[in-house]
Amino acid sequence: MGQTVPSTCDTLIIGAGMSGLAAGIRLAQYDQNVVVLDRHALWGGLNSFYKKAGRPFDVGLHALTNYVDKGVRGKPLTRILRQLRIPYDALKLGQQWVSESAFPGVKLRFSNDFQLMRSEVAEKFPSQIDGFDRLSALLADYPSLPTAGMPVFARTRLAEFLTDEKLVDLLLLPILYYGSPTPHDIEWGSFVVLWKSLYEEGFARPQGGVRTILTLLRDRYKELGGQLHMRQGVAKLLHENGKAIGVVLDSGHEIRASRILSSAGLVETMALCGEALQEKFSEEKCAGEMTFVECISLLDTPLVDLGHDKTITFFNTTERLIYEAPEAAFDSRSGVICCPDHYDNQIPQHEPALRLTLRAHPQKWFDFTDEEYAATKESAWQAGHKAILPFAPDIRDHTVFVDTFTPRTVRQFTGHTRGVVYGSPIKSPDGTTELENLFLMGTDQGFLGIVGAMLSGIAMANVHALQASPS
Repeated sequence: MGQTVPSTCDTLIIGAGMSGLAAGIRLAQYDQNVVVLDRHALWGGLNSFYKKAGRPFDVGLHALTNYVDKGVRGKPLTRILRQLRIPYDALKLGQQWVSESAFPGVKLRFSNDFQLMRSEVAEKFPSQIDGFDRLSALLADYPSLPTAGMPVFARTRLAEFLTDEKLVDLLLLPILYYGSPTPHDIEWGSFVVLWKSLYEEGFARPQGGVRTILTLLRDRYKELGGQLHMRQGVAKLLHENGKAIGVVLDSGHEIRASRILSSAGLVETMALCGEALQEKFSEEKCAGEMTFVECISLLDTPLVDLGHDKTITFFNTTERLIYEAPEAAFDSRSGVICCPDHYDNQIPQHEPALRLTLRAHPQKWFDFTDEEYAATKESAWQAGHKAILPFAPDIRDHTVFVDTFTPRTVRQFTGHTRGVVYGSPIKSPDGTTELENLFLMGTDQGFLGIVGAMLSGIAMANVHALQASPS
């Protein structure tokens, strides 16, 4: 990056993921002196890319949600692009083919046309279609952003409209896997946001995967003069009289700032603030449980040639939905099958990929020896690909290379406590914390997915840095 780490700035941003870079762009557009810090060498956070054995891999991004066609106004995706001044065409988006929520004996297909899901409900659950229509009409009137003051959980509200528990499970399965820190259920406000993101708008993928988005964000930020400092982790957050005033880096260097935006997470950010706040928001009290192991398999044959044309399959092998931290290191009874090539406008890969995501225990992966760790990754791959045979082809004889990430990987590259993916169940919709001038953004602010992360960064920059600043 070539820049000297400064000693002062207007706004300091912890984390060079989607929310951090989006916030940085927004502030740099208004000539703020903004600094983005990250402990790691590669930007992106949970959503990143790398090479192993010369082969390219994406992590994090299964799909970009909230898809809308070019020119559609007032939606989350176009709002982001307008505020970051990024052309729609630069994303090179391709829509999903078709996805599904699948249980034994019943599946609900859905696409970027909401009427497909409605027709599936009408055909397979005819007695529920009136309730489904009333639910859809209600949700259409909700805002697309997280809202405070809705502590009720989704199952409670869904019961007001739908009496068939299997249909409720089918609708919840994709939503839980796309953003719930809570076992078996999700807070109603988050459910509303994800319903709109997944079902009303839908999935797309940039040509080139997550690196296309990340490169656009990084380049835009640097063009505007923003400072991006990789390999600069924050060791301590400085505060006086209830106000955040700066940070101390791992190197011992201090940076003073008028305000701090953190995408590190609630527990992780409070751990930087000293013993009192670390204890109040401790891992035991506030950390989430939901984390995953994901096996990325590269194949010698396109999946369509094996009879599989789905983009994403959310599967559950038992009669009732299972979404909780397992007792074992992993659990293959429910999960996500993603086929990155099954979007329009993609460049065919020499070795097509299948990504299999399974629930993981938030601690056991850290206790393994190296030998146990490697053996358990192999067990997850074998058990997972056996479990998905009712929903996807057998790829085991077509697999040429596998890479697997685990909660240990997540913690190593994001710093998230226990390697959890969806953060704490405790959210801060307005981003405020116990300290003045310190704000959360990203997952623990309540925003979900890639579009949500960028929206979060923009919103927190607007409210807490631009509107609060004389500049």
